[in-house]
Amino acid sequence: MDQQQIKALIDALAASDLSELEYSHNGETLRLVKRSALAAAPRSGGGADAARFPAVAPASSSAPSSAAAFAAASSTVSPTELAAPLYGVVHLRPSPDESPFVTAGQAVKAGQILCVIEAMKVFNEVRAEQDVTVQDVLVSSGQEVEAGQPLFRFGSASGHGAEDSHV
Repeated sequence: MDQQQIKALIDALAASDLSELEYSHNGETLRLVKRSALAAAPRSGGGADAARFPAVAPASSSAPSSAAAFAAASSTVSPTELAAPLYGVVHLRPSPDESPFVTAGQAVKAGQILCVIEAMKVFNEVRAEQDVTVQDVLVSSGQEVEAGQPLFRFGSASGHGAEDSHV
């Protein structure tokens, strides 16, 4: 991860209503937390790095490898909906001539790409964190989305509702 990517992520977090952001790429994970969120959230670690960099905390090794690990974007989003983790342009297909990542009615596995959000020339993969069924796609490809805006509505693979809003 280079400094320009990190700066872009910091700027994206600062410009959004998110309290934290987590990004993984090529085995490296960066977790950014706004200071106001640090006061409310318990620390999971600490040590010398946490004292030197209070706004950046290490991610757990079990973090999913995508921008989908961003914090839930809005408490007003239903537990069965996935909210956009940041402002940007949503892409529902890998390229215009390819099939969509997912469609309504499709069962998806944890870690599967649902869409990509382009922000500041960075393409952020949004992945499922658990096995679910896509009930509705709530946005269209090329649409600008706000942080916290619902993107997908889900049902769980077991028939019960999804348990968190950053599915």
